[in-house]
Amino acid sequence: MDIDEQALRLEGIYKQNSQGDFMQRVKLQGGILSRVQAEAIGRIGQACGSGTLHLTTRASIEFHGLKYAELPEVHRALAQVGLFSRGACGGAVRGISCSSSFGPGFDRVQILLRHFLLHFSGNPHFEGLPKKFKIAFEAGYERSRHLIQDLALVLVEEVDQEARYDVWLAGGLGREPQPGFLYADRVAEKDLLPLTEAVIRVYKAWGEKGRRLKHMLNALGESELRRLVEAERSTGAAVEFTDAFSKELLPDGRTTRVPLDIFAGELPAARLSAVVEIAQQHQADWLLVTPDQNLEVLAAGDSRVLEAALQAAGFILQVNDGVLRVCPGNHECRMGLSATRDLARRLIAEFGEKLIRRNVAISGCPNSCAQPQLAEFGIISSKLQKKEDGRDPLYDLYRRTESGFGEKILQQVEEGELITCLGTLLEENPHR
Repeated sequence: MDIDEQALRLEGIYKQNSQGDFMQRVKLQGGILSRVQAEAIGRIGQACGSGTLHLTTRASIEFHGLKYAELPEVHRALAQVGLFSRGACGGAVRGISCSSSFGPGFDRVQILLRHFLLHFSGNPHFEGLPKKFKIAFEAGYERSRHLIQDLALVLVEEVDQEARYDVWLAGGLGREPQPGFLYADRVAEKDLLPLTEAVIRVYKAWGEKGRRLKHMLNALGESELRRLVEAERSTGAAVEFTDAFSKELLPDGRTTRVPLDIFAGELPAARLSAVVEIAQQHQADWLLVTPDQNLEVLAAGDSRVLEAALQAAGFILQVNDGVLRVCPGNHECRMGLSATRDLARRLIAEFGEKLIRRNVAISGCPNSCAQPQLAEFGIISSKLQKKEDGRDPLYDLYRRTESGFGEKILQQVEEGELITCLGTLLEENPHR
């Protein structure tokens, strides 16, 4: 049977390996899931695929190990609870992310994010792009994820019910990491949609197939890119986003967040179902997938009873500010050069508390899906080294001390040297 893999990509599906396994990615609204949607995902994950879900660094959810015959049923079951995957992979506007979890401005950002997600997903005018196009909304600059998007909209002020955003363009990681640049500051909310449409139309017309917006910027230059976008903007009218009533997930903003530590973003579907059952018992209606690959349960009121119930079921609460982002590596991705989760476990066993309170990211290939350039310590499996008994991965190590991308301080070293250098850095720069 011939399978059109390129057509599948637009439906959020990638082929994982030569054994006929597929990955299905699901778009979420800035990482937010209703309890009903989470229940459906847990049920689907137990019936189809490998039985384990992957929480991504763009706050999406992936099913792994699916067979081709299972894909239609997965699609139907997701659609029944209002979830979709069109454009989650391939040359389209990807899922729109937001890493500002329930901080100041989050409710406002989420409302606008939903407008954008519904507008661009499945819209044929914004499909068939040269490559993926990533958009992020942020309620501030704290996590620096605005640097790695094709287009990032950062909320910077709210005055007299009017919100204004800084607009960043042409960032991206991968094999050629490049931070985005500030295109415009304090843009009125009503001007954001026509501006975004203009950028995407320019990219669709001028971008080179298989290349991100950052490559078009480098080919044309910033001044020419600005000229093209401004010419396109002149044809678009401002769009007022109105709401009939205040939209908040929880009444009066009383948000109880119970964060769960999900190792490497790998969550057995049965365990998600267990979280949903406990959430239902404690009137918790919402869950949040974070860009650091963890899960939060959201409810109104005192969190202590909910926390106790989750701990009694064997879940680990996230109790410190440590971050560990890990891509699937060669466990499940055909691009992976190393067993990323195994390396993460070795590092935790070696360094314990010295490591788990830090910001660490491990990517199994130079595509950098774990965002290592934004971590305090970023590790990339950059190459395979041939040996008599097989091939071993070589690693690059990044160190980030300022607000931009991390600096590469080791290149193509073996695991032993990587661990030795990381240990030295942890001793010289203890957690404060």
